[in-house]
Amino acid sequence: MPVVRSTFAPPFFLRNGHVQTILGAVLPRRGCGKCERERLELSDGDFVDIDWIRAGHRRAAILSHGLEGSSVGGDIRGLAAALGAAGWDTLAWNYRGCSGEENRLARFYHSGDTGDLAAVVERAAESYPHLALVGLSLGGNMTLKYLGEGAVHSSVCAAAAISAPIDLASSAQALDRRRGNRIYLGRFMKSLAAKVASKALRFPEEIDASGVHAVRSFAEFDDRFTARIHGFRDAQDYWEQSSARRFLSRIRLPVLLLNALDDPFLSQESFPFAEAHRHSSLVLEAPTNGGHLGFVETRRLWLGHRIPEFLADFAPPPPPPRKGSVKNS
Repeated sequence: MPVVRSTFAPPFFLRNGHVQTILGAVLPRRGCGKCERERLELSDGDFVDIDWIRAGHRRAAILSHGLEGSSVGGDIRGLAAALGAAGWDTLAWNYRGCSGEENRLARFYHSGDTGDLAAVVERAAESYPHLALVGLSLGGNMTLKYLGEGAVHSSVCAAAAISAPIDLASSAQALDRRRGNRIYLGRFMKSLAAKVASKALRFPEEIDASGVHAVRSFAEFDDRFTARIHGFRDAQDYWEQSSARRFLSRIRLPVLLLNALDDPFLSQESFPFAEAHRHSSLVLEAPTNGGHLGFVETRRLWLGHRIPEFLADFAPPPPPPRKGSVKNS
């Protein structure tokens, strides 16, 4: 499919990647309805927690959050509300250790951890014949990698990946080396270091957390902790094996990759223009502005319009209201 021209056009005072990124993180979203939490037990003895929002639809969207996010983050809740209004039930899942309770094993999660996503898809398919996957940032990379690995559940009909670092090495370098990214890098390192330190107290024979609070880069953190805890040789091996870009050519379902050109977390390697032009299913949308998970307009959060719009073409619409179910005023 060709690279599509984006309709996202913020006013001039919002045409800055950092402004978009920060506003996208702090602006309030409308409520998305009552959540029902379910604990999904995994085959290795661990668990993930899922937040369901059910309205009786026959289609559901599975929402995967970003690095150190959760199912209760504003970006996830905002999308859940928008998708609910468009006729989708939603389930937002928390990666291991992200739901407010530590997971049971020494490991936690990483960018290419598609096994847990597959388990969530299997669980959702028990209730819904039509599923869509929506991944934000790290969750976008994970979603695309899952789709390209080949064992996609037959209920999955389409997907969207937003602000997805599909080349992990270059994104780690962007966060580590760009001066303007220091505030984001510091917040990530503080959260991740606390998680590793807590793990080390429970698993001292498996995790050496000495010096973790002094780590100041993803290159060092992923080399010392992410890679070693999850069975990779080193950071380079982790980045190479977990990056979704190498799996794009194998994707066979309709998928939207929405990455803003001014995203401070991404480099040119996360904009696969050549692959998209040759691909029969991948739609690449790369607006000039939008930041990282921003896409803020003056009166609305544009993602809440764009994602349901894209997914609408690939799953049966909800049935119309039954006669007599709406009272006339």
